[in-house]
Amino acid sequence: MIMNLKQDISIGDNLRTLRKKAGLTQEEVAAKLQVLDLPVSREVLSQMERGKYSIRISVLLAMKELYKVNSMDDFFDGVSS
Repeated sequence: MIMNLKQDISIGDNLRTLRKKAGLTQEEVAAKLQVLDLPVSREVLSQMERGKYSIRISVLLAMKELYKVNSMDDFFDGVSS
């Protein structure tokens, strides 16, 4: 059986929730990512949270550390394919 998978799945709501749980603003996250040599501005972060911008794996891994997330699964909680 062949399953049809969505090409683009938004995790934006989860990104926003996890950022806020970590007590960080978009500006703070963008600054921390830039220090890690990941070129993400506050505007790009905002677009990620709105599902309008694709997220690189390197950025997602950095966010995992910044947001103190235990598992990458937390980013995909409640997201269906």
